[in-house]
Amino acid sequence: ATETELKEKKHRVEDALSATRAAVEEGIVPGGGVALINAIPALDKVELEGDSATGVKILRRALEEPMRMIASNAGLDGAVVIEKVRGLHGEGKSTTGYDVIANSYVDMLEAGIIDPAKVTRSAVENASSIAAMILTTSALVTDIPEPEKPMPGGGDMGGMM
Repeated sequence: ATETELKEKKHRVEDALSATRAAVEEGIVPGGGVALINAIPALDKVELEGDSATGVKILRRALEEPMRMIASNAGLDGAVVIEKVRGLHGEGKSTTGYDVIANSYVDMLEAGIIDPAKVTRSAVENASSIAAMILTTSALVTDIPEPEKPMPGGGDMGGMM
């Protein structure tokens, strides 16, 4: 094995150890974005107006995005997959999600498609914190786009008369 392959294997083992530690600390949740979809009904109980209500709508859409992207990457319409999963959840199948490998809707826990709860929770907390910071900041510092400079002119062909 090359040095690059060995580093890749080492990185995968380290990732697996970190995920296992996180799962032992706080448990597991169904993967594939199912846990985030399951969080959406809690937002429906919040009664807000104005900008706060708009923020909840944005959060609801953001919680759908991982499942939407997984479906899209598999060549499917994310909205259709989300609606199907929501329908199954409405039937009491709250751990059901879409398995892109099997190309079917499965119980994610039974299929072994899981995420550490700590990782999922931390991702939502960090994203919310960053969004709140952006919304409450008067200005953002970004790179100023520089206009592309034109290509320099070529010299003459030399030696031609």
